[in-house]
Amino acid sequence: MVNPTIMEEPLCLIENNPNEELKINQEALSVLQSIQQPVVVVAIVGLYRTGKSYILNKLAGKNKGFSLGSTIQANTMGIWMWCLPHPQKKGHTLVLLDTEGLGDVEKSNTENDSWIFALSILLSSTFIYNSMGTIDQFALEKLQYVTELTKHIKVKSSSGEGSSVEEKEEDFIRFFPAFIWAVRDFSLQLKLNGRSISSDEYLENALRRKQGQPEKLDLAKKCIRQYFASRKCFVFDRPASRRDLEELEDLSESLLSRDFVVQMSRFRTHIYESAQVKEIQGGHRVTGELLGHLARCYVDAITSGAIPCIENAVVALAQIENTAAVCDAMTHYEAKIKQLELPTEAVEELLQVHAQCEKEAIQVFMARAFKDENQTFQKQLGYQLQAKLLDLCSCNEKASSDRCQAVLTELFQDLEEELNKGSYSVAGGYQKFLDDQGEKVEQYHLVPGKGLMASKVLQDFLKSKESTTQSILKADRSLTEQQKLLEVEQERAKASAREAELQKKLKEETEKMAQEKERSYKEHESQLMAQMERERTCLMAEHERVLKSKLEEQARLQREGFQQEVAVLHNEIQNLRHQMNQPKRCSRCVIA
Repeated sequence: MVNPTIMEEPLCLIENNPNEELKINQEALSVLQSIQQPVVVVAIVGLYRTGKSYILNKLAGKNKGFSLGSTIQANTMGIWMWCLPHPQKKGHTLVLLDTEGLGDVEKSNTENDSWIFALSILLSSTFIYNSMGTIDQFALEKLQYVTELTKHIKVKSSSGEGSSVEEKEEDFIRFFPAFIWAVRDFSLQLKLNGRSISSDEYLENALRRKQGQPEKLDLAKKCIRQYFASRKCFVFDRPASRRDLEELEDLSESLLSRDFVVQMSRFRTHIYESAQVKEIQGGHRVTGELLGHLARCYVDAITSGAIPCIENAVVALAQIENTAAVCDAMTHYEAKIKQLELPTEAVEELLQVHAQCEKEAIQVFMARAFKDENQTFQKQLGYQLQAKLLDLCSCNEKASSDRCQAVLTELFQDLEEELNKGSYSVAGGYQKFLDDQGEKVEQYHLVPGKGLMASKVLQDFLKSKESTTQSILKADRSLTEQQKLLEVEQERAKASAREAELQKKLKEETEKMAQEKERSYKEHESQLMAQMERERTCLMAEHERVLKSKLEEQARLQREGFQQEVAVLHNEIQNLRHQMNQPKRCSRCVIA
């Protein structure tokens, strides 16, 4: 399999062939799903022939990779992927997604433009919109795809056609990526009312809404402001002279515009340092494997005629990821428990090792699992761990029993030979037999490493010799009948005492197993509560981010004079604050 961290060139992830539906490329999907690291996903979209591929090649630290082309015809079809080691985040993969140009009149299936735009948002953690010139009315009108997102993305599975746009917009901001507007071939001065402004201020000023603006233009501004809580803008000079643009990918940096090189360096630094790991509901970090599942889930929805739904995708991913989490946890447990040498001298030793291995296994599970409704998968893990414990106890008993049987067979070998020769079937033979047998039992007790079955195996062994003992006793003419009866009673008393001691030990072990079950339950519950607290912290952070965005938007609308929308936002803010003040309930995890 291709090592995703050293992909030599991009692969097409989602194909958009003429007169065909969107389709996942299986080779690219296999590469993506082989990545177990968290992924930072940067997607770029924009009109065709605006230099999107060149920007991504620069992010990849390469001159060549994504195809540039040098004519007026679009070069990239579908969505292309390049997976690289993240330049600054160790143990992370940078996934670059290049998309075909929007609005190409030569395409036979232009309806897929909206789907590619929507997929780029759904798959990325940072979304770059690339345009040429300035952010003006023309540029905003070309961004009509953002105004159609509610037709191409659903957040909740319960959101039907009758759901209001406002309700959906409030949810979108929680799941949408960071937004960057990259303005290429920018030739204006960044000044407003005579003062210098930043590129971010330039964007926010361009997104200012004005009373009486055309609805199409106003809606684009409104959607960008409402859907994307994080917004930035970068402006770039033309990278080289028009003549050199045809050979752009072969130009050395020394031949590029100095301002462009500086601007690109700032842009690249921002992406490397600030672009976040792709996350899904609950703050769960997405790996390449999960991103592959997401891509397939969304494309399958589109080709089936449905609208991609974030909630449905998360539920599907949770099933896959939680199943894998149980498998990972059990694999970790089994690898660790193999280090325990059987048999153990006491059940406590086994239970202590099991408890530590179980704790680590639950941690492994919790690190990967998410959205485990009603702790279904955690309970499944609990059942499997208990089954492993019972199996371990059984193996421990068998190992101990086999060891004890071998020790007894070896110790009593010469005594068995004396029995076969009839050495004890003489006057005084009974007492000699008891002495020899007692000596062997003492030697048995001194042998180390017999395990916790030592008493029971010895008890069973001596019980199996009772008929032989009785025969020797009856044959001993040196004892009177009264003495023989007394000997029988004494042996019975000894056997009864041994049995009582054995039953006491078995009862103690049963109690310890019950205590172990309670300990296991508390361990599961403790780690569940810690996980739920982490999820609550993530949810509160999400609420805070949404609240901050809404407060900022409310202030903007207030300045711009949209009083009716200010009132609507005020109610949304109050409802959000109410949600944030509600204690989060949690059901106890029950591992039967």
